[in-house]
Amino acid sequence: MKTLSNKIDFAVVFSVNCSNPNGDPLNGNRPRTNYDGLGEVSDVCIKRKIRNRLMEAGYKIFVQSDDNRMNGDEYRSLHSRAEGELKSKSNDQKAYREEACKKWIDVRAFGQVFPWKAKNKKVKEVEEGQAEKNDDAAVSIGIRGPVSIHSAFSVVSVNVSSIQITKSVNLEGDGTKKGPDTMGMKHRVDHGVYMTFGAINPQLAIKTGFSDEDAQAIKNALEHLFDNDASSARPEGSMEVIMVVWWQHNNPSGQYSSAIVHRTISVTTKDGKTEPKGIDDYSIKLRKLTGLKPEIFNPNNIEIAE
Repeated sequence: MKTLSNKIDFAVVFSVNCSNPNGDPLNGNRPRTNYDGLGEVSDVCIKRKIRNRLMEAGYKIFVQSDDNRMNGDEYRSLHSRAEGELKSKSNDQKAYREEACKKWIDVRAFGQVFPWKAKNKKVKEVEEGQAEKNDDAAVSIGIRGPVSIHSAFSVVSVNVSSIQITKSVNLEGDGTKKGPDTMGMKHRVDHGVYMTFGAINPQLAIKTGFSDEDAQAIKNALEHLFDNDASSARPEGSMEVIMVVWWQHNNPSGQYSSAIVHRTISVTTKDGKTEPKGIDDYSIKLRKLTGLKPEIFNPNNIEIAE
């Protein structure tokens, strides 16, 4: 299959309403914010959602979550999945790498590091520098993917609300006795509009076999990023893709750098509002670049200024 023809840049604008878009486990699962009070959604979180949407579209995914695994997949860890699916290629690094990219779209898109046992030398000797590290003695196989994605940040600072919750479950005896109440906290972003950016590199796509068809699958996943993504922290409809802007360059190196392309879109609050309440309180501007016309996914038909 022919690999990606030309460079691609993209931007995604999405809204958050009374939802926790990405909790920080080191901060009581509160929504992530930076020192300026801007809301943040990590690139890892965004990639997880892309993987889920690709899996729902029928693509095979290597990095699956326990609560969202493909039907018929019995592997409980990445190690067991790699061993089970790539066992026949375990003696050939090149074949192992090619098979992994061919089998899983997230590997050929985002890359992956696979463990690799030294064939002719002890792994410990290689790690300690006592043996030469060559193709046969390598202890891992690194695959660098062509798709890179930024963390998403809110346009203005977000307000994080916290509420205390009580869980009461009848646990004892025949169920007639009430168990002790458990206190907990839930956190949410009252409102925010976030932006993230990304790019797809044709030079790296050659190494993984990432194709134009794969790029369209990524685009479709971005347009439906929050479909079937509901949870207690993210109720259905509380997160919405507002816009996806997709720039397809006319050559592999790109007509412009990604930094220049990404700067052509800006989202600001109208009339200098510091506490916007909805998407209508924002203004989206998209500056034109000569010879580079973007495809725009705009399901709400929001006005775009130039």
